[in-house]
Parts: sequence; structure tokens; C-alpha cells
Amino acid sequence: MKHLLIACLTCLPFTANAEKVGQVGVDWVGNDIIIEAIEDPEVQGVTCHIAYFERSFFDRVSNGNWFEDPSNASIDCRQTGPIVIGDIDRGRDGENVFRERQSIILKSLRVKRIYDADNETLIYLAHAAELTQGSAKMSISTIPLYQPDN
Repeated sequence: MKHLLIACLTCLPFTANAEKVGQVGVDWVGNDIIIEAIEDPEVQGVTCHIAYFERSFFDRVSNGNWFEDPSNASIDCRQTGPIVIGDIDRGRDGENVFRERQSIILKSLRVKRIYDADNETLIYLAHAAELTQGSAKMSISTIPLYQPDN
């Protein structure tokens, strides 16, 4: 059984850790906007900041829907040092960089990296992934890799 668990864990995609860098209260019941910094684990020199909504205990009790937060998120990424691209997925589907649950089972907030070779750009997409239905709520940020000749 232990070997099965280890095998399953090694199949999970590696995702970056987020560091909470800000928290903004938006109303009197304790709902907040959380801002986290995420360093891309496979692209040195890129940091993304993601903002998302976190419901308070009072909001959960008064409005029901106990176990989930809204899917809304915003992302912005910047070059924060020399860019060194590691072994990244260069396919059109890209790969997950970060994932955080927004409900107990059905919904998660994800950041996916897509490499646009033709335009020499990294694209970071924040979106909700829902088991039962898709979500059109998304935000993108791009990092240009083009370096003009000196």
C-alpha cells in the first residue's frame, strides 16, 4: 500500500509554492483578497503575483456554499532576475506551475505556463478548473524572452 501511495505521488505534477505577500479586507464580514507571489520552479528569474478572493467564516455561514471560494483570480508576472529556462513542457497545452484548492473536491485555481516559441514569449494563465463544469474566469500575463542584438 505504501508503494502505491508513493507511486501515485510521483505521478502528480510538481507545482510551485506560493508565498502570501498581501491581504486586503474588502468588507465588514471579513472577506479578503489574498495576494501571493509564485516563483516558477522551472524558469529561473520569473515571479508571478496572483490575487484571489477568500470568503470569511461569517460569509460562509450566512450564504451557504460552505466549502468553496469564488473562481475569480488575477495574475501578473515579471522578470525578477536573469531568465534561465529549465526543462519545461513546450507543447501547446503547457504545464501547471501552481494549483490551489478553491473547494473541498470540485474546484481549484491553477496557473499554467505556455511557451510561445514563435513569439519568444512565456504565457502564464490563471484559471479555475472545475470537475463538474468549466469556468470562463481567467487572467493572463506574458513575459517576453526576445532580446534585441546589442
